[in-house]
Order: sequence, then structure tokens, then C-alpha cells
Amino acid sequence: MARQHARTLWYDRPRYVFMEFCVEDSTDVRVLLEDHHIVFSCKNADGVEMYNEIEFYAKVNSKDSQDKRSGRSITCFVRKWKEKVAWPRLTKEDIKPVWLSVDFDNWRDWEGDEEVELAQVEHYAERRVRAEDCPAPASVHPQPGRSGAWVPPPGPAAAMAFRCQRDSYAREFTTTVVSCRPAELQTEGSKGKKEVLSGFQVVLEDTLLFPEGGGQPDDHGTINGISVLRVTRRGAEADHFTQTPLAPGTEVHVQVDWERRFDHMQQHSGQHLITAVADHLFGLKTTSWELGRLRSVIELDSPSVTSEQVAAIEQRVNEKIRDRLPVNVRELSLDDPEVEQVRGRGLPDDHAGPIRVVTIKDVDSNMCCGTHVSNLSDLQVIKILGTEKGKKNKTNLIFLAGNRVLKWMERSYGAEKALTALLKCGAEDHVEAVRKLQSSTKLLQKNNLNLLRDLAVHIARCLRNSPDCGGVVTLHRKEGDSEFMNIIANEIGSEDTLLLLTVGDEKGAGLFLLAGPAEAVETLGPRVAEVLEGKGAGKKGRFQGKASNMSRRAEARALLQDYVGTPSTEE
Repeated sequence: MARQHARTLWYDRPRYVFMEFCVEDSTDVRVLLEDHHIVFSCKNADGVEMYNEIEFYAKVNSKDSQDKRSGRSITCFVRKWKEKVAWPRLTKEDIKPVWLSVDFDNWRDWEGDEEVELAQVEHYAERRVRAEDCPAPASVHPQPGRSGAWVPPPGPAAAMAFRCQRDSYAREFTTTVVSCRPAELQTEGSKGKKEVLSGFQVVLEDTLLFPEGGGQPDDHGTINGISVLRVTRRGAEADHFTQTPLAPGTEVHVQVDWERRFDHMQQHSGQHLITAVADHLFGLKTTSWELGRLRSVIELDSPSVTSEQVAAIEQRVNEKIRDRLPVNVRELSLDDPEVEQVRGRGLPDDHAGPIRVVTIKDVDSNMCCGTHVSNLSDLQVIKILGTEKGKKNKTNLIFLAGNRVLKWMERSYGAEKALTALLKCGAEDHVEAVRKLQSSTKLLQKNNLNLLRDLAVHIARCLRNSPDCGGVVTLHRKEGDSEFMNIIANEIGSEDTLLLLTVGDEKGAGLFLLAGPAEAVETLGPRVAEVLEGKGAGKKGRFQGKASNMSRRAEARALLQDYVGTPSTEE
């Protein structure tokens, strides 16, 4: 049997970091603690091997640390190397493993806490022995703490259901800030470059903004008018990234970007409907899905799906929409027999509380954390755009739901009008008109290439027969390509002449070719590329490449003249 990770709780104190590995009736316990990491292993009551390895956020004093075992867990008290320095996280990397959670029962303000901390080192393990069970992270309901700080109270594990999940149609509400900590967010900036934003992770008592999960992107919105740039789930909490801090205990007004929220509701409920119909009609199982910015994709566990099957699925799902079938959300306990009848791909490792089930009447029941419409009529319409070949013998089905269909039709009609004006024909003739244009373009390109070749031969013969031929010869043309330049070089020959050919914009980017005696070209080629602010390569008396600054051609010509010690011929 493969080994598993032990669920781990941790919290921070001025002098110590406390970790609790939650394994009931453990045996063969081993704790290897070093200054920068800890390795924990044991076997649980069923004989399964548990294994955790943690690289610490900062250095610890491994010689002044200890661990204690109870029937429910193994607790480690790790002495900080630098005392009274807060740890924002337990791990070195800013990536939280699913098995690691903050122990909010014991996380509190530091002020005046040293004596409490020292007492905990002696009594924490004994207190845990009396605990009925190893709790999951508690729900966060703020209460006043010492020194005015707001701290989450101890309590039972809460269901993972935020306000946005209980009422997907709610657009604004009021709640309270529980915590606010410094954080960074990696985003994609202009031109696809990664950017790191400095800001804060804000936790609220409850949230109207859906955190990313279940294939659905996060909501956008505001807290007291402050933009929320990202929402992510962390156990039973939601982290809201803002660039402005919010004080714990503050009552705040939360608003959701309703256009984005309703769009996600339509696409997600549409996916549930398509998945159920595809399975019912043809046994096509969904293995994953993606809610994209412009279109959504369902991955089906089949190497192919016929156009007839796609048409049948589309017809049936739109019939269900017209039937105005209700969509209900229920919560079931883990031991409810009905759970076995519910479709789903499993629960996250850090799931707490009851299971959330989304049911389309007489069609489908599915475990899901996302936001959904309350009636299929809110989907308006579903359009399946087609299929694409997926990974590992799977097929991707591409679809739009609701307002996305209307926007797609608007874009398509706009493109149709523009093509009608450009092609001077009706929409039904667009394809044939484009085919004729493509054929004409290919013929023109072929003729143009033949003319350029003839021109290159003519230019080369004129240069070769010129009484000034020899030494350095340079030529620039706006039109041309590498073949054009090589034809000229071949016709002239390179025994006694250094030939610099360039094509492209007079002052911008282009191509260059240097031909001549092999030794001279090998020496001068890289230097010419450097002058023209480009790159190139070559061999056997040819060096060619791309240049970004053709305005420096005169400098390149002077470089060649200095090398051979003769004036140049310029065409």
C-alpha cells in the first residue's frame, strides 16, 4: 500500500513553532529534526505508512526542540533560531500542501503571550490527549482578542460553503475582516511577461467572491471599493488578494462583478448539463473540463465523437433548457448512502464538513463546489461549436452557453459584414471568393519570385562587368530575400571582391549577406553583424543573418574598406 501524508496542523509563537501530525494510534514513530527541515514517519492504526517532509520557512534550533506523542497525534515544539520573528507560513516555498493547515484554535496575538507559550510547551501534548479528535481547521468567526486583536475561536470543523455557494445570485453583502497578512501575487503582465505584485491576503468571516476551484475561475469584485485581484481557497477559508490592507475586525461591504459571475454560472451549469446528456445518450464520460475566457472545453473519454452525436447532444440539452428544469443545491453528510449515487471525481484532501451536491431535476446529481443557475432557463441556449483531438485518445468538445452565444453571434455577424464589404459578394459566396484570392495570390507570388531572380542575375552581371568591380562592393534593395542575395553572390563570385548585400527597410530591420574570401569573411562577418545590431552565421566565404538597424550600413561599409584598404563600389 502506498504511503500517505499525515494531516498536519501548525501555529506560530514568539519562540516556538508548534506542529501536530494527526495520526490516531500511531506506531513506529520517527521524527528526524534538523535546523532547516523535519521528516516525520509512522504507521496508523490500519498499518498504512504516513510520511511528511517539511523544509522550514526559517532556520530552527534542532537541539532545543522536542516532540510528544498522544493517542491522537504527535506534537513537535520547534525552537526558532531567531526568536520573536513571525513566520507567515511553515514552509520555505510559498506553496501550501493540501495536508497542511493552520491551527486556528491556537493562533493568537503575541502580545503578553510568552508565559502562555512556555506553559504550552509543557502541557500542550497532555491537553491534546483529552481532545476527542484531531480537528480540521475551524470556520472563522471573529471575536475580540486581547489588545483589540480579532482571532478565530475554537470550534468544530465547518462546512466548506461560502455565501457565494449558498446564494449564487447574491451581488453584495456585509461581513467582517478576520485577518490580513502581507503576500505576493504572480500575474501575467503586458506581452505575456510574469509580474509579481505586492499586497495582502485578506480573510473574511464569509465571502461573496467564489475562490477558484472545480474547473471554475475565481470571481472578481471589491471589498469596501478596493479591487480584489485573486480569490483562492485555503482549507475552509478564502484568501482575497488586495493591494490595500484591511484591518481585522473591520466591517466591510463586498460586491461581486456580476457580469463575470453570471457568465461563470451559465458555463458551469451548461457543462453539468452537457456532461450528463453525453453520458446518457452515448456513454461518453467527462474526464475534465475548462472554463476558458472565450469558450469552454469538456474532455470526453473517447478517441472520437461524430458530428451526428454532437448534433444530438446539442438538441437534447436545449430541449432541457426549454423545459425550465430547476437546479437545486443540497448538502449531504459523508456517511449518507445517497453519496454513492452522486456523480463526482472525488473530494479535495483538505475538504471539511458535508458534501455539496448540485442536482438538475431528472437529469443529473453531481458533487460540485461551483456557482450555478437555479433553473436551466437561465442558460438561455447552448451552442456546441465542434470537437478537437484531445490528449491520450480523448476528444475535446467546445461549447458556449448563455450570453456567450449572443456575443459570439455578434462577433460573427460583424466579421461577416466586413468580409462582404471587402470581397464584394454575399455571405454565401465568402468561402469561394477567398479560395479565388488565395489562388491568385499564389500565382502572383510565383511570378514575383521569378522576376526577383531575373533581376538578381541582371544586377550581378552589371556589377561583375563594371570596371570598378573588385575591392568592396555594397548593394541595398528594399525588396528581396536571402535567395535574391545569394543569386547575386553566386553570379559575381568571391575570389577578389568583398560583397555586402542588404535587403529591407532603409533604417529598420532587414537581412544581410557578406561574401568574399573565406578568411576575410570569417573575420569580418561577426563584426558586420555587430555594427548592424544583428546576428548571423556562416561558412566557406558566406556570412548572413538578420539586422535590426540598417541605418548603420555606411559604418559596415567603412569597416570593409578599412580591411581591404581600397574605396568601395556602391549600387
